[in-house]
Amino acid sequence: MTDTLKVLGLCGSLRKFSYNRVALDFAAQNAPAGMEIETWSRLGEVPLYNDDIREKGFPPVVEELRQRIAEADALLIASPEYNYSVPGVLKNAIDWASRPPEQPFKGKPIALMGASISAFGGARAQYHLRQCFVFLDGLVMNVPEVMIASSKERFEEGKLTHDATRKFIADDYLPAFAAWIAARKD
Repeated sequence: MTDTLKVLGLCGSLRKFSYNRVALDFAAQNAPAGMEIETWSRLGEVPLYNDDIREKGFPPVVEELRQRIAEADALLIASPEYNYSVPGVLKNAIDWASRPPEQPFKGKPIALMGASISAFGGARAQYHLRQCFVFLDGLVMNVPEVMIASSKERFEEGKLTHDATRKFIADDYLPAFAAWIAARKD
């Protein structure tokens, strides 16, 4: 690969130091050679989806999101699990971005990560995201998976401190994602 793989990172939590934001930042700092992960941090600015508004034109922040998704080679989404599902802010952004014309998720390689204080590490949110992307024809990487359980024990002072998790993300997960993207590039 001679071109750098451009990955757009999205975090399903609005908290500045959420475990998922920290995990996404760790991934960005440890991207393998030939991959660049840039996080889009404006999810909190996306208005609640309203088709009456969309019919008049996408709000500028939504246009930006749609453009950033379309221009990226892939997406890396780190999301907590709220009430056994996807946080509303993330689902809302996906709903906005997926409206016609030319929804940008079609054929887009996507990887999911999750961190949670529960024993499931955000697994149920990831399963629901997978369902969304089946309909949108997004290409979600199946394995390996990152579900960081018991997050209170794996993060300290805004840093991912659990050595095995750090090693897995940097040495296994991200290289597998790079290969997943490269295999699907035109």
